[in-house]
Amino acid sequence: MSLKILFMGTPVFAVPILKSLFESEHKLLSVYTQPPKKRSRGQKKKSSPIHEFAEKIKVPVRCPDDLNTEQELNFIKNLKPNIVIVVAFGKIIPKKILELPNITFINIHASILPKWRGAAPIQRAIMNMDKETGISIMKMIYELDAGPVMKTVKIKITPECNFETLSKKISNIAASTIIDSLILLEKKKAVFTPQDDSKASYAKKIDKSESKINWNENASKIIAKINALHPNPGSWFEMNGSRIKVLEVKEVKKKGKPGEIVDNEFTIACNDSAIQVLKLKKEGKNSMAASDYLRGNNLKIGTILNGA
Repeated sequence: MSLKILFMGTPVFAVPILKSLFESEHKLLSVYTQPPKKRSRGQKKKSSPIHEFAEKIKVPVRCPDDLNTEQELNFIKNLKPNIVIVVAFGKIIPKKILELPNITFINIHASILPKWRGAAPIQRAIMNMDKETGISIMKMIYELDAGPVMKTVKIKITPECNFETLSKKISNIAASTIIDSLILLEKKKAVFTPQDDSKASYAKKIDKSESKINWNENASKIIAKINALHPNPGSWFEMNGSRIKVLEVKEVKKKGKPGEIVDNEFTIACNDSAIQVLKLKKEGKNSMAASDYLRGNNLKIGTILNGA
């Protein structure tokens, strides 16, 4: 027997999960996603990755500005899904929708709950230098990521992981795990375990002000931030009046004042040791290897960068 599914999601992270559901024996009734948004000044509105994929597979799409209307309540009620699967949707689902009878609301969250509830669990796990993360599949309640959990899958966070690579790994794991979870739900064998709220931590949304590198921090912490914010919004520092976005670095055992350029290989001192910039993007330019940047730009050893 196949389940009737309504899917709610927005970013590229959710696409492999939607694809997995589409290719399964279950029936995708419709997809909810965020409305199209302008990506930059003067550009046309762009649909979300989920919107684009749903249109590609010819599944009906809805992107209301407001879910808290009688129209949306009645649409979902009349659609009569067995399951609503929510993945990084980006909107609060109203209580009256969550309480619709005969519908199970399931959320796929990119952390090992109750750790890192909230908007940016992958970034916060990397920034915090956690050793592991994963996914949690839970029943939704009207409280942020606090519902009982039916399944968790853990994966290691290695030093070379950045947001882009780690989110792909987690998304692919979630795409296969949700199918197994649907089997348990279909057979009524799913066991939901309440979370321990006393152990909860919150992954607040990334603020652009966090992107600026603080050279007074330890090298490992700076590298963790660079990895967590790659590719967007990215970590940066100012040099000669230009903003330099750092794409790839490595720690080196050199000393200097925090923010000091200590050699001509683009090594910058931190609080404890130093980092060498390997790849960067100058404001208004394409990304490039640091070696290419250095061919056309002389570094003055001993310069203290802004942010120290």
